[in-house]
Amino acid sequence: MTRLFSIFFAALLAQGLLLGVQPGQGAEKTPYVEPPSLAAQVKARTLPPVQSRLPREPSIAEIQKYGGTLGRYGGEWRMLVYRAKDVRMMLVYGYARLIAYDRYYNLGPDLLKKFEMREGRIFTLTLREGHRWSDGAPFTSENFRYYWEDVANNRALYPAGMPRILLVEGKPPEFEVLSKTKVRYSWHAPNPYFLHALARPLPLEIFLPSHYLKNFHARYTSKEDLERLTKQYRKPNWAALHHKIDDFRNPLLPTLQPWINRTPQPATRFLGVRNPYYHRVDSRGNQLPYIDRLIISVTDSRLIAAKSGAGETDLQARGLDFNDYTFLKMGEKRNKFQVRLWKEARGAHLALYPNLNVNDPQWRKLFRDVRFRRALSMAINRHEINQVLFYGLTLEGNNTVQPDSPLYEDRFRTNWTKFDLKHANRLLDELGLTERRRDGVRLLPDGRAMEIIVETAGERTLQTDVLELIGDSWLKAGIKIFVKPSQREVFRRRIFSGDTQMSIWYGLENGMATPESDPWELAPVAQITLQWPKWGRYYQTKGRTGQPPDMALARELLELYMAWQTATSSIQRTEIWKRMLEIHADQLFTLGLVSGMFQPVVVSDNMANVPETGVYNWDPGSFFGIYRPDTFWFKRLGKSNVDVKKER
Repeated sequence: MTRLFSIFFAALLAQGLLLGVQPGQGAEKTPYVEPPSLAAQVKARTLPPVQSRLPREPSIAEIQKYGGTLGRYGGEWRMLVYRAKDVRMMLVYGYARLIAYDRYYNLGPDLLKKFEMREGRIFTLTLREGHRWSDGAPFTSENFRYYWEDVANNRALYPAGMPRILLVEGKPPEFEVLSKTKVRYSWHAPNPYFLHALARPLPLEIFLPSHYLKNFHARYTSKEDLERLTKQYRKPNWAALHHKIDDFRNPLLPTLQPWINRTPQPATRFLGVRNPYYHRVDSRGNQLPYIDRLIISVTDSRLIAAKSGAGETDLQARGLDFNDYTFLKMGEKRNKFQVRLWKEARGAHLALYPNLNVNDPQWRKLFRDVRFRRALSMAINRHEINQVLFYGLTLEGNNTVQPDSPLYEDRFRTNWTKFDLKHANRLLDELGLTERRRDGVRLLPDGRAMEIIVETAGERTLQTDVLELIGDSWLKAGIKIFVKPSQREVFRRRIFSGDTQMSIWYGLENGMATPESDPWELAPVAQITLQWPKWGRYYQTKGRTGQPPDMALARELLELYMAWQTATSSIQRTEIWKRMLEIHADQLFTLGLVSGMFQPVVVSDNMANVPETGVYNWDPGSFFGIYRPDTFWFKRLGKSNVDVKKER
């Protein structure tokens, strides 16, 4: 895990060259095997045979290299989600990317045949000849040209300009189409984000199915047709229509993923069917994926553990918490599954986020005073939380990098985290918060009670349990809390608008960072950072909306982030990372609780090639994605995993 995010940059920038080539290229050609579920279509000549559907040089899955076994076709993978929006897990888990991480977090070509990087700023991408979209249309450089010329540089579609990640010092790259299968992006200075952005769970899409989307673009479709389509889809203009159609949730959108979503929204049950033009095969020439179908069912988040424990899923982690582990273990033998514990890579399993951009001026002033944040931290009994809710198995401390990270220092985790109510109360008194109600709750300078509403996304009962323990200890410091659950979209919208005082969420996504990892989570550069959403939005929109940072240390973090982007050595990047981590450990912009947690993963006894141990992480990792679910397979086909003869 210490290799997490090391995209070869340090060594490669020193050499000035990076070249990625698909493993197995040049090997003796293996006859390709037709998936049985597609045989009827091939026989009826409604679908070409497999050898005509694959690229000339398909990607070869290295199944046995990682201890897996070559599989058999058939079956359906049942999984549960708690929002219809999470049909996107089909994209996240499928994890077909131009460039992708392997399970050791090395980057390599996937959809691409190869890629080359020179000087950290010139990227040449070579496609696989003969590769096709899920509807059979060719996947070529035209798909990249369409995105660059007709989408990213179109002000109707991107009124604020192209995605910031495509800009270096505010300047876009030079884009070139070199051939039908080769494109090049050349920046004037190194772009340390580009390769990782292509490998993310929700990747930077620098190509689009132009043959389909041109039907919804003003450059290629008549005004009359667009007016008809905008009325049909109830959109105000063609740009809004284009954005709606270009969405994985659209079952008509061609894809390169292993499974194709076939269910339009709204729905509570989504069907994914195999992509007949998928680009990957195993070493025997079997076109992947092995599993024919995905069944994604939407259910109440509070029922996911119960349904998983009853054997209603084949592979499930989403919606499960560590406190579900004992219950799930009880159902293993009866319902023929295993509960495996995978490691989390987050900086904290849970953290509190005081909103430094809250609208209420009294609370904003308090949250921005480091003495108040330190008092809140020292009034949290992390040891009690660890023992009562996590059986003493977690690390207690701040929201920071984990011990496996080369950037880790003990002080980053332990600063201001010792449970010390006496010290916490002294700091609160120093702030002038000495007046109290009869029940001991302190009063704000304006006479209101010191009552903090902590908002949750309403998806985890564990968060409520944690807040109950924190509420008990904070009350001894004269602070009363109320818990306000909501839905995730509402939860985020209230934080972004400044209506939320404080929220509880996961900690740093990448707790295993290296000097080459993007430190964006430590600086006010994204609205999604819950402690300073308005500052993050200001950066993201180039000052058009949001608010500029008006705290000196927040501005320093922003300057450090900009310096990291232009740093030319790993030593420089290490120094920048350490300073950013030091600021966070001292200033406590977020209040980490515990880390080093384990994620329960329910795996059917019938499902093969799912690792016994793994790392369950969003980015990098795409949860199951880096373990290549297209290579998972069922040992037996029965009631819950019938052999699928025909796709619908």
